[in-house]
Amino acid sequence: MNMNDMIIKKRDKGVLTEEEIQFFVKGYTEGAVPDYQASALLMAIYFNGMNKEETYALTTAMRDSGDIVDLSAIRGIKVDKHSTGGVGDKTTLIVGPMAAACGVPIAKMSGRGLGFTGGTVDKMESIPGFRTTLEEQEFVNLVNENGISVIGQTGSIAPADKKIYALRDVTGTVENLSLITSSIMSKKLASGSDAIVLDVKCGDGAFMESLEDARRLGELMVEIGNADGKRTAAVITDMDQPLGRAVGNSLEVIEAIETLKGNGPEDITLLSQTLAGIMVYLGGKAASPEEGYRMAGESLQSGAALKKMRLFIKGQGGDPRILDDAGLFPQHQFAVEVTSPGAGFIQKIKARQVGIASQHAGAGRAAKGDAIDMTAGIYLHKKVGDAALEGETLATVFANDEQKAAAAAEELLSAYQIGEEMLQTNKLIKEIIGL
Repeated sequence: MNMNDMIIKKRDKGVLTEEEIQFFVKGYTEGAVPDYQASALLMAIYFNGMNKEETYALTTAMRDSGDIVDLSAIRGIKVDKHSTGGVGDKTTLIVGPMAAACGVPIAKMSGRGLGFTGGTVDKMESIPGFRTTLEEQEFVNLVNENGISVIGQTGSIAPADKKIYALRDVTGTVENLSLITSSIMSKKLASGSDAIVLDVKCGDGAFMESLEDARRLGELMVEIGNADGKRTAAVITDMDQPLGRAVGNSLEVIEAIETLKGNGPEDITLLSQTLAGIMVYLGGKAASPEEGYRMAGESLQSGAALKKMRLFIKGQGGDPRILDDAGLFPQHQFAVEVTSPGAGFIQKIKARQVGIASQHAGAGRAAKGDAIDMTAGIYLHKKVGDAALEGETLATVFANDEQKAAAAAEELLSAYQIGEEMLQTNKLIKEIIGL
């Protein structure tokens, strides 16, 4: 096979065979295919797309480029959960303990954050002593003993995705349906779970800004997951404003704990209970998603989910006292209040800008190797639909650098849109696909 012929074929809107796609993925991962040819093929795919067969072939070739995790030693139906990324999305830290409290084994591998979206691994590492790197046997034992363990993704899972994504990131080829699908699903299919629940974001702070694009992505990922023998469902959810009130690593962990205590914001509680309910259903512990939803809610009310969170933290070396004393988290030096320039109603909070503001404060990364400040972030006192008086606090920025705090506050103020009319908030749960 010849890469030049494949590039021309896709440039001219042809369909690549499974063998050609495997040749490209294997060759690029091993260094036999140079960046310039891989870039040309990715750009041809970006403009001309891939059909379902090509997308599935690309996903499985990327899946097979590294290790396939064997979780057969863990008892029960393992259910994974993935979010396409958003601002203030701390649902894994809530959904995992809720589903585990309902009897679903949670053996999850999560990633770090990049840019304006946060990563679950970073959030967990803000917990004093918490370990995100475990030996395989310890990981399995913790799930069997406690019902839940979440660790960082290893480099041996879908290494083709890591290399191809890095190239897409610098060649303007990120926003393509097939390339996004193969990137997400290659890792999910290699991670060893029996079923997958996907939280597909749409709106200002999401990869897929329109509902139609998010639906297409959700449908394609569900189809590919099911074709690989993993029962898969997707929930299309709103990311036009941040999820919850806290944005930033330790701040989000604190909000997750409050949610597990039954004191969380309405939106994060609703989304977490919905996702956990579907996981409970796919895990065979409920006869329907509706029953799963009720069981997930009961795990909050009874304290069972909070108990699982305690076991989860303690099992991975973290200090479980943080559940009772948030002061045990590392503390910020500076807090800057962002106040309302006038009176009115909050009509919009641009999620992407809030994420960028938190990045300015030190909570996010501009490049993969950047260090992050676990204490930095934003707390939103006012959200869409709330009334604000002139001079009233809209949000607070936390940072360990005064200049970073000031830059974040300036960015954050511009994310707020205030007007005389109270607008209706967007529907949070838009669609469920695959059930």
